[in-house]
Amino acid sequence: MSQKPMMSAAVLDRPLSIEVKQVPVPEPKPDEALIRVHCIGICGSDVHYYEHGRIGRYEVKEPLILGHELAGVVVRTGENVTNVAPGDRVAVEPGVTCGRCSYCKSGRYNLCPDVVFMATPPVDGAWAEYVAVRSDFLFRLPDEMSFEEGALLEPLSVGIHAVRRGRIRPEDRVLVLGLGPIGLLAIQAARMAGASAVYGSDVVEFRRKLALQMGAAGVIDPQQDDVSERIQEVTGGEGIDLVIETSGNAGAVAGSIGYVNRGGRIVLVGLPTRDAIPVDIGALVDAELDVYGVFRYVNTYPAAIRMLEGGSHRIRDIITHQFSLNEIKEAIELARTQKDSSVKVMIYPHSTS
Repeated sequence: MSQKPMMSAAVLDRPLSIEVKQVPVPEPKPDEALIRVHCIGICGSDVHYYEHGRIGRYEVKEPLILGHELAGVVVRTGENVTNVAPGDRVAVEPGVTCGRCSYCKSGRYNLCPDVVFMATPPVDGAWAEYVAVRSDFLFRLPDEMSFEEGALLEPLSVGIHAVRRGRIRPEDRVLVLGLGPIGLLAIQAARMAGASAVYGSDVVEFRRKLALQMGAAGVIDPQQDDVSERIQEVTGGEGIDLVIETSGNAGAVAGSIGYVNRGGRIVLVGLPTRDAIPVDIGALVDAELDVYGVFRYVNTYPAAIRMLEGGSHRIRDIITHQFSLNEIKEAIELARTQKDSSVKVMIYPHSTS
């Protein structure tokens, strides 16, 4: 019997303990393709699992491979695959749904109760040299689109879904609270959707400067500024029509009710550290605000690829650091501890430096 081919993968054994190990290369099923991972980002959820070993009801009980923001090359396909072929450059949508439940059939497959999402225990992710993925969750990249942009389609999709949930209109003035990777890409998504102006708020100066570099019309420091007063200042008294909250900060979530115009909309993306946050329901009702939750994304990858094809949006600017897979410990510690100088950390599984 021939020995199974092996590959390198970063395996989380317990909180704060991660090591590159040799594991079998996955064998694609008839409806799957084997992908050679070119690059893969470190997400906030990866950092949270690394640091705490759990997110809500999802707990790391056995060794787990993290990572779900990736792009790569198809190297082999199962016998039933027709939409991609070896050699295709692809982005990977990491949540494979059942396709049969009422949520999938109604077009809201992100709510599928049987979704298999990479790097969500007990499902392994893609901090590895290869990964097998059901082929209908693979999207071919245009020749002019980089692998890095392909990997960033995943967090960009969250921003696109957020602006869709917020029913963005061309005349809207948008405020994004929290300027991590999701917040910065939500700014890009709002601009792509035609918002008249997009503003950002974050306590980290580095991220505020990056937001301006990426097209924000103005920024706010919530530690130094009265946010409501600053909103009136930067908008010339017009105020904000749509707030997208990505930080999960309890104060920002509660404060968003006072940051948006009467009749406005609030989209909640960030997950707070506690489930219950006191909010001014009277103010919310009196202003007739619409509040929307966001859970991942749905039907966003084709739209994201089309949006980026023009080349005028600079989503790669959020990549601040690049590491090989062998440097995963250093990479994730940097992402965990140096938020004042890092945004998106990218891993290259086939790099040796």
